Amino acid sequence: MVKLNRIYTRTGDRGTTGLANGERRSKADLRVEAYGTVDETNACIGLARLQAEPALDAMLARIQNDLFDLGADLATPPSDKPLGYEPLRVVAAQVQRLEAEIDALNEHIPPLTSFVLPGGSPTAAALHLARTVCRRAERLVVSLSGIESEAISGEALQYLNRLSDFLFVASRAANRNGADDVLWVPGQNR
Repeated sequence: MVKLNRIYTRTGDRGTTGLANGERRSKADLRVEAYGTVDETNACIGLARLQAEPALDAMLARIQNDLFDLGADLATPPSDKPLGYEPLRVVAAQVQRLEAEIDALNEHIPPLTSFVLPGGSPTAAALHLARTVCRRAERLVVSLSGIESEAISGEALQYLNRLSDFLFVASRAANRNGADDVLWVPGQNR
């Protein structure tokens, strides 16, 4: 269990932070950037929840908790050294739950005839913002996974990929199941 009784520690005053395994890394390190962007995604989802309908809000609450799991996963790089505890990792069931929720939301939404511009309702706009930040987190995790010494679980990457899909479908659901979507009109302002 996490216990935070002191908010400032001064340990990061020289531009480093501690990973879950105790290792110090630069705050500009790719791993730190990846889990920091997951945290940004979580904050964007928090904004979307302020106006979300109860069923969608419940889904988003579960996702926010999952994103802390993902942050813990990313903050604990694989190591040959014993940690003294089992590191928290994203699991396939979390990805599968996202897929089931995508399918349930999408069941009531007509197919698209054009790309959707971010907007419509305030909830949809906030979900689109969360989606774009999630995509950035995904790109960072992909970059991190390309470094041999920085292994990432397949489930962590799958979760981010599904989450961005979920956020897109959820934005359409928040736009009265697509009725209030703002569609892109190619070349409209030429």
